[in-house]
Amino acid sequence: MTEYGRGSGSEPWHPEDPLYGDVGWEGQQAQADQSSYGGQPQHYPQQEQPQQSQYGDWGTDGQQAAYGQAQQQYPNQQYPQQYQQQAQHQQYPQQYIDPGQQQYANGGWDAGQQAQVPYVADPTDPYAQQAAAYGGEQPDYYGTPDAYPPPEPPARRRAEPEPEPEPEREPQVGWDPGPDQGEHAFFAGGDDGDEPEEPGGRRGRGDRKGRDGDKGGKGGKTKKSRNGIACLVVVLVFGGGIAGIGYFGYQFYQNRFGEAPDYAGDGTSATVTVEIPKGAGGYEIANELKAKGVVKSVDAFVSAQSENPDGKKIQAGVYVLNKEMSAKSAVALMLDPKSQNNLIVAPGWRNVQVYEAIDKQLGLPKGATAKVAKADYRNLGLPDWANDSENIKDPLEGFLYPATYPAAKGMKPAEVLKEMVAQANATYGTLDLEAKAKELDLDGPLQVITVASLVQAEGVTHDDFKKMASVIYNRLKTSNDITNQKLEFDSTYNYLKNQSKIDISTSEIRNYDDPYNTYFYKGLPPGPIGNPGDEALKAALNPDGGGWMFFISLDGKTTKFTKTLSEHEELVRQFNAQRKSGS
Repeated sequence: MTEYGRGSGSEPWHPEDPLYGDVGWEGQQAQADQSSYGGQPQHYPQQEQPQQSQYGDWGTDGQQAAYGQAQQQYPNQQYPQQYQQQAQHQQYPQQYIDPGQQQYANGGWDAGQQAQVPYVADPTDPYAQQAAAYGGEQPDYYGTPDAYPPPEPPARRRAEPEPEPEPEREPQVGWDPGPDQGEHAFFAGGDDGDEPEEPGGRRGRGDRKGRDGDKGGKGGKTKKSRNGIACLVVVLVFGGGIAGIGYFGYQFYQNRFGEAPDYAGDGTSATVTVEIPKGAGGYEIANELKAKGVVKSVDAFVSAQSENPDGKKIQAGVYVLNKEMSAKSAVALMLDPKSQNNLIVAPGWRNVQVYEAIDKQLGLPKGATAKVAKADYRNLGLPDWANDSENIKDPLEGFLYPATYPAAKGMKPAEVLKEMVAQANATYGTLDLEAKAKELDLDGPLQVITVASLVQAEGVTHDDFKKMASVIYNRLKTSNDITNQKLEFDSTYNYLKNQSKIDISTSEIRNYDDPYNTYFYKGLPPGPIGNPGDEALKAALNPDGGGWMFFISLDGKTTKFTKTLSEHEELVRQFNAQRKSGS
């Protein structure tokens, strides 16, 4: 229905309706003597009108008759397009369809079956009286509990009542809710169960005596308002977040753009020992220094090292440095040999020399390191093929590899010895000594090291080493009928005597019975007689292959090698003549 009830409902227009009596569809209102609400058709002389419309009974409002009247009044005139389409949808009988629209019924919509399909009403519209077939009974929903009341004319309409205002509430002390009274429960004051409920299920806030004035709660403490705590929590959360962002932002700026923290000057009088491992770069060195309190930051030291032209020359070892030094001062001091607290093992050093050097470096009594080596050598990391003879004087001989080692006061001798043995194992492990021993007709890796120690002890220059190795291998051959497989090296006798003499009497050296005396025994000594370096090792593994059998040094700086005994005897005469003349 429309606002004034002019739709296709069952109620007629009311006389007080301001539009009562207006013309009908398209200005085709019935004549004045004819009632538009009576449902009675207009009689025309051309055609007699039956009392009941052929279109079916639409109700009692007479609108069906009005439509029929309009059709009778204009039988040959085409209705406006909207009523033609409505007529087709509502399945009027075919004879009432305009001839110009016949094509829609026969070959147009639904292939001429339009009139045979009943109209289905909209199930969601309880007032759709077109739900029933034309001519059927139409239920009237007015007057039932499910019906909406019909709209009244404007003169009878009443103004809508004003909404009742909310009852005023007593404001809480110290809290202003502002214009919006619908505060979230999170900020609402009071605890659950403390206030009586108002009508509508809401708790009242007017009575605060039970919470604010009553001191008889637990512990006699006054309950606080939850909105104040909530605000405090929010402030703390947001404040902490802002502070955290600011802190990390500052740190990010300092790390990227700010200067690295650094001490000033040459440091304090307190000193500390710092050990720099092998292969350490700038950042590793800086971390060691910072951990010991020498520099303030890693970045400061790395920057100072890069700015110093010799900064990359800092080597592994032990350094004695001051605490709280500027990075620039720390770099300069580490480049100064005075700060380096390292122990250097030279190629060819015997173990007794190494032990003495360790004692001195660590500030220990003389002989302290030698005692540790003798008592604890099995726990220092020797390889399985070491110490394979009971005649070996020192199992660690040949395994204190020549290099630079950290050694400072406070360190234990075993720590230093372990580092040296580890270096020897690392070096020997890359040489495949087992295979080389078989290739050189030796009994095992230990004999390879022994040959290298002899080369190191007898050779003067690096050029001498390969020829010296050939002398050793040639004399060890079974075909050697000159020395009968005896090496006859003074260095082996000096080792067992712990001396370094050149002028040794023949009677003394040839008659001294000891496995290390190569004048007395054939072949190699039981073990190495020193700690060979890289060059001696390479020469022992790769001799020059010459037929050298003899050698002699006339000036102590160079060595002459010969293949025959006569050549060697001539060189011996020259050596004796020089000694007599004192030159």
